[in-house]
Amino acid sequence: MKAVTSSPRALLSVWDKTGIVEFATGLTELGFELVSTGGTARKLVDAGLDVTLVSDITGHPEIFDGRVKSLHPAIHGPLLARLHRDNDAMELSDLGYAPIRVVACNLYPFGEAASTTPPVPDEALLEMIDIGGPTMVRASAKNHQHVLIATNPERYGQILEAIQQADGAQNVPVEFRQSLALEAFEHTAAYDVAIAQELHRRTVGDPSTFSTMEQQRDHLPKSVLSASHQLATLRYGENSHQAAALYVNHDAQTGHESLVTAKVEGGKAMSYNNYSDADATLRLCRSLSTNEWPKTPHACVIVKHNNPCGAALAATQSEAFALALASDPESAFGSIICFNETVGAQTAEAIGDLFVEVMMAPGYDDEAKAILLKKKNRRLLTIDSPNDRLAPLERQTVQKPIEGGVLVQTEEPPILDWNKAETVTKTEPTQAQIESMKFAVRVCEQVKSNAIVMVQGLATVGIGPGQTSRVEAVKIAARRAGKRAENCVLASDAFFPFKDGLQQAADAGATAIVQPGGSIRDQEVIDEANARGIAMIFTGHRLFRH
Repeated sequence: MKAVTSSPRALLSVWDKTGIVEFATGLTELGFELVSTGGTARKLVDAGLDVTLVSDITGHPEIFDGRVKSLHPAIHGPLLARLHRDNDAMELSDLGYAPIRVVACNLYPFGEAASTTPPVPDEALLEMIDIGGPTMVRASAKNHQHVLIATNPERYGQILEAIQQADGAQNVPVEFRQSLALEAFEHTAAYDVAIAQELHRRTVGDPSTFSTMEQQRDHLPKSVLSASHQLATLRYGENSHQAAALYVNHDAQTGHESLVTAKVEGGKAMSYNNYSDADATLRLCRSLSTNEWPKTPHACVIVKHNNPCGAALAATQSEAFALALASDPESAFGSIICFNETVGAQTAEAIGDLFVEVMMAPGYDDEAKAILLKKKNRRLLTIDSPNDRLAPLERQTVQKPIEGGVLVQTEEPPILDWNKAETVTKTEPTQAQIESMKFAVRVCEQVKSNAIVMVQGLATVGIGPGQTSRVEAVKIAARRAGKRAENCVLASDAFFPFKDGLQQAADAGATAIVQPGGSIRDQEVIDEANARGIAMIFTGHRLFRH
């Protein structure tokens, strides 16, 4: 039987070594014996601290390059012993194992390894799956009545203070212990989710990367999992009586450009609605940031309440802004604006005193930033991006919570095969109208349904969003376009169920229409278009966004 130390033990084994020396020093001053492994032990010894190696306690060396260190009864017995039960306390003493009262453990950074570019090879990634760490964390959290478990370095100071105030780790209040245990279980749960998600991508495949709906459906995950941690609390939610917070995905802090990790400057903190609207704005701007229109590379998107009110492509950034703003200058008040290129001084001057909640771009010239930040409540978000240009919209899988469950679907940028699009009218669209149709479809895909988009060239002139009646959506778009609707190209996110919608479009001035088709009354709509000399294309690709 081994001799039992009279000092309480603290087991420290961490990947993230932030603050670990200070924590260990504080524990030593409180009378703890430090027990550690591998790199953590070396760091503590280098700092001049006395450390007992786990291998000295287990009587077994670390094996397989450190793959097995702590998986031993001499470690997990003290972690799981229910010391308030006489039998457990006696058995632990008979075994010669001293209680472990404090554990600091955080895990290998699997999520960061999984999100690197280029991807880490499978064999190297598997080495980032921690085995002993999660076991220690879960054992400590399960037995939190007797073990204080720290998975977050920010907790170290609080733990030292709690031990000191309680005159010993065994006297720390249960409420504090429970909060540490909950944090620990969240830590391991998120870790397991990250592993499952990445292995699904590597072994089953990302459903959004498959071309046919049948293939995508076969590759949807069997379980819906989420691994995000709280980045910040927000002032309130969609309304002032709702609490809200911002969460970041496990792989979003490793250089991957995203809205959540964007740099925020100026104004007050971002709100729930700001982030929600900014997401819609960024999504549309990415959708327009392709090489499809090489002569008009500058995109500007203006969004209000999750719906675009203006979007344009132009040869210069200031021109793109002017065209997007002209689409609906009234709704642009209090909007969110996104550019796909670094913002220049000329654009900043053009924006002037317009009340804008949030602006987003890959960057801002120094002069432009100084001009824009003159408005104290205006926020500037920088979406770090290669070559100072937003990356195109990527395919992804999206979730929508519903009562009792979750809906999951693939989501993708419009990938219409225009070679399969069919002109269904006697009048053929011109090449210029086809280019306008391609742009209109990109915008229409991001507008809430029922959606109608009117464009002139590569700029919106009227948008009718989120209506229960398609005819009403046409009326709204036409009213906003006014005289600019004359000879416009119109896009609809779904088919016209009756000819009245097309009649309304024609009366407003539309001369070319692009829509999915598929109504039992398609011929009635086609006949009306022919009667009015309108060119119409059926794409066969519906664009609902509810």
